[in-house]
Amino acid sequence: QVQLVESGGGSVQAGGSLRLSCAASGRSFRSYAMGWFRQAPGKEREFVAHISWSGARTVYADSLKGRFTISRDNAKNTVYLRMNSLKPEDTAVYYCAAAEYLPNYDYWGQGTQVTVSS
Repeated sequence: QVQLVESGGGSVQAGGSLRLSCAASGRSFRSYAMGWFRQAPGKEREFVAHISWSGARTVYADSLKGRFTISRDNAKNTVYLRMNSLKPEDTAVYYCAAAEYLPNYDYWGQGTQVTVSS
């Protein structure tokens, strides 16, 4: 079992930045690839990015490349999502998730709200 807790969300003006964190506890964090997803009001959940267990490989949604950066610190059992040049359309609840075998995610956090105002 893995427990995931996101933090770092909040309200920011367009053009601003935020860094989300996802702290993991439970079974070995290093065993899991980690992903970030988001869900805007009235929309389906969408993939944002994922990172391999070692951090050597990252994948991003095409529309977010260059603005968002995923990283992880296995010593701290934490994965991060740095978001720059935020836009109002980035407003959503952001979730982190853990996958033992991609593309299936086994554990999810409760989400953190990001609101970007114009």
